[in-house]
Amino acid sequence: MNWNHLQNRVLHLNQLDQTKILSPDEYQVKMKELKNQIRELTFIAKEKERPILFVFEGWDAAGKGGAIRRLTQEIDPRLFEVHNISAPNAEEIQHHYLWRFWNRIPKKGHIGILDRSYYGRVLVERVEGFASEPEWSRAYEEILLFEEQLLSFGTIVIKFWLHISAEEQLLRFETRKNDPLKRWKLTEEDWRNRDKWSLYEEAANQMFQKTDAPKAPWFLVPANDKYFARTMILETTVERLQKELE
Repeated sequence: MNWNHLQNRVLHLNQLDQTKILSPDEYQVKMKELKNQIRELTFIAKEKERPILFVFEGWDAAGKGGAIRRLTQEIDPRLFEVHNISAPNAEEIQHHYLWRFWNRIPKKGHIGILDRSYYGRVLVERVEGFASEPEWSRAYEEILLFEEQLLSFGTIVIKFWLHISAEEQLLRFETRKNDPLKRWKLTEEDWRNRDKWSLYEEAANQMFQKTDAPKAPWFLVPANDKYFARTMILETTVERLQKELE
């Protein structure tokens, strides 16, 4: 199987094919191969002193955490750091919204992984009214300039949006609610956000159109099937790193 994600990208959520699935056997075979490739490529990035920044965005319960765990399983733990981004704290809110992300940028040869990111400015802050329209409107250009600075430093930027249907999200919410080990993942805010699905979808589609760049492209991942989503993320990562490190 070879999807060639660098060439066949979709930049609108309604155009994603959510029928794609992967069998457990095929998943195991592909993941073993891809994890080995990622381990080797991250060592090459270390030798070449190239930082790597992963951006993970997507719907609540879309599988970002599980995808990140699979991505990092074979990477030397000394080389990466995962940052779970939540609402800014009292100090951070006194600064420009990008200030706290500068402190999370990976150094040369290392890997930073953002579970949620600076794109929150044009997503949750836009939809929930935490940023005014002039603030989130100018953020597209600010983010592009921010990423251009990272790229000029040699950073490889890889951005994913994990997309599930509203029906699949409801099913996962109900599963979490009924599982004592997963119940902590579900909050009242998650339920409230479902009521604004169309607003978040509009914001996401506009974000893809305005912040997709040749050196920092968006990859939209059909994630109703977790096996397919995780495999696509790893395969896309391999393709991107091979292209950048060749």
